[in-house]
Amino acid sequence: MTIAHHTVRLIAAAALLASALVQARENTPVRIRGDIIAVDATTLTVRHTSGETVKIAITPDQVVGAVKNVRLADIQKGAFIGTATRLGPDGNHVAIEVLVFPESARGSNEGHYAWDLLPGSMMTNANVETVMSGVNGRTLHLSYKGGTKDVVVPENTPVVTFAPATRTDLIAGKKVFVVAKDTPPGLSATRIVVEKDGVAPPM
Repeated sequence: MTIAHHTVRLIAAAALLASALVQARENTPVRIRGDIIAVDATTLTVRHTSGETVKIAITPDQVVGAVKNVRLADIQKGAFIGTATRLGPDGNHVAIEVLVFPESARGSNEGHYAWDLLPGSMMTNANVETVMSGVNGRTLHLSYKGGTKDVVVPENTPVVTFAPATRTDLIAGKKVFVVAKDTPPGLSATRIVVEKDGVAPPM
């Protein structure tokens, strides 16, 4: 192999690697939690919980959702939920929040994986197999593709389900949870959940 051919192969390999890295970055969701500072036709500006100001591109027909409270007692066998958890002192998974999915969203992001709500937190999207009542809450036995988890849900844990909202609900001062993709020239929203009727997105 000549030096020229070797150089061409190295350049091609580097180009493929760069392309793969860009694609991986684009496919990795960015989650933003904070307060809305401003909104216009194309941009949502959010003060991140870290204090940083983040600008996120939105579209004129951007889909916006909200959440509403439901009772912990309403979670029954057969429900499909998503719950962010942290490990308790006894090693049990303790819920930080619970989202009850509508039937139409059953199976969404099913599994058990790292989450960024709190340091070391995890997310479990799974079917509720059994519900066990306790002194200070309930324990949910969850099953998902590849495993099972028991999650302790204290009585004061936020439990919500999705509720309708529109772009007009994007108001300065409201809390918001945004899932975005990071592509040139910057962040663009793929999902927005905004505070409505006093209920802020806990996820």
